[in-house]
Amino acid sequence: MNERKDSTNLVADNLTEPKFSFWQLFSKYQSLIILLTLSVFFSFISDNFLTLNNIWIILRQTSVNLCLAVGMTFVILTGGIDLSVGSILGFSGAVTAKLLKYGITLTTFGVILKFSPLGASIIGVLVGFAIGLFNGFIITKFKVPPFVATLGMLTAVRGFIMLWTMGHPITKLGENFNYIGSGWFLSIPTPVWIAGIVAIMGHLLLSKVKFGRYVYAIGGNERAAVLSGVNSKNVKLWVYAISGILSAIGGLIVTARLDSAQPNAGLSYELDAIAAAVIGGTSLSGGKGTILGTVVGSLIMGILNNGLVLAGVSPFWQQVAKGFIIILAVIAERLGKKEG
Repeated sequence: MNERKDSTNLVADNLTEPKFSFWQLFSKYQSLIILLTLSVFFSFISDNFLTLNNIWIILRQTSVNLCLAVGMTFVILTGGIDLSVGSILGFSGAVTAKLLKYGITLTTFGVILKFSPLGASIIGVLVGFAIGLFNGFIITKFKVPPFVATLGMLTAVRGFIMLWTMGHPITKLGENFNYIGSGWFLSIPTPVWIAGIVAIMGHLLLSKVKFGRYVYAIGGNERAAVLSGVNSKNVKLWVYAISGILSAIGGLIVTARLDSAQPNAGLSYELDAIAAAVIGGTSLSGGKGTILGTVVGSLIMGILNNGLVLAGVSPFWQQVAKGFIIILAVIAERLGKKEG
């Protein structure tokens, strides 16, 4: 008799088990749904969309944003934000370009230090690392809100770019350096290789290393993470340093591809990086998101930009489309949580 009641209750529980709503399903698979929808749509709009040449163009264009977006994902997972990534990109590229072309003059000794492409690139990345580390220091030491701290750094670093370049582009950087942005290796563009390595390293760091678990823990509940023995200040410090390093790598790709360090390089890039992370499923409240989702989100941004250009859509309408996709992604996440 009891067994019959237990089986009856089990059947009743299965029948009353809540099912996924539309918004829950969309929130879970939103990036893949949007990616497939855009790909199918633009393949009908333009015959050139699915050509191999255009696919390489999309991946090249996506590579820079992916580097920034991976770093942004780390930051957002801790519940923060980094608005300075575009400025770091521009400054790191400018520092690399100027060292590569002019070197450093030591007037006291009457010596000019020249830099190889590798040496100049390393210093450019170290500049990004230093700025990112300083962001983390300001946020953790003085408890300045990440939005305010990185907004201030965005403005300050943009000023440093103008001082460093005197408002003029630095051009003709040499074929060896240009290879970073426009070369090919094993029939694949170099920027795609760089972005792929960044994505793989980011994924491994988040999913296979203790540091990644700490990042998720802080974003989920920082107080509980601290009580569990996590040094949240150190984790945040390194998260912003990682964002700075990846922004600098993006700066190397942009500068090498253009064969020029432009004073306005990186303007508004932080918005595309945030959009790629959010569209890829990273929660702005922290604690939820993956690098794989960010990769898909970056591809969505690249496909959207490329497809609208092929369709002859005005750049102004491109901004409108990107804005609505971001809003839809955030709404889907909120409604998915509410109905979960």
